[in-house]
Amino acid sequence: MADATTTAARPADRRGILFLVSILIVVLDRITKIAVARAIPLGDAHVVIPKVFRITHVLNTGAAFSLFGDSASPERVRWLLISFSLIAAFIVAIVLVRMGRRITATTFGLALILGGAIGNAYDRIRTGAVIDFFEVHIVHYHWPDFNVADSAIVVGGILLVLHSLVAAREQ
Repeated sequence: MADATTTAARPADRRGILFLVSILIVVLDRITKIAVARAIPLGDAHVVIPKVFRITHVLNTGAAFSLFGDSASPERVRWLLISFSLIAAFIVAIVLVRMGRRITATTFGLALILGGAIGNAYDRIRTGAVIDFFEVHIVHYHWPDFNVADSAIVVGGILLVLHSLVAAREQ
């Protein structure tokens, strides 16, 4: 049995917090997609900032940026994307279990990626498509529509890259 000084010297295990972040992303993703589906008819949009930002209601049967959305075999693409998402989520969860004792940019980024992967996989399994609703225009560039899960995956990826750059610089 460990004494109080040994226990106090160990950093608190943060895995629970990181998995709560993942759950929060899934919940926010579900809430926002449900709200958009109820408030905006499919194919319509609500202008938030003219010529810059709209809330839309579109279905994405493909991957990021609608890649493979117009495939000749959409069911195959659907199940490949579901498989990829679930395998990635499983691997990320294992890494979080192993690395999650501390909250770092890497572990936080992985928690975001896990939540985003599960959020989009849920939609693909349930309906065969992902609801995307953020539409951004920057000058003449139209960013492909995206959602909360996509945002979490991108922010998580950016955190992983930034943390690896900082770690490489410190060595």
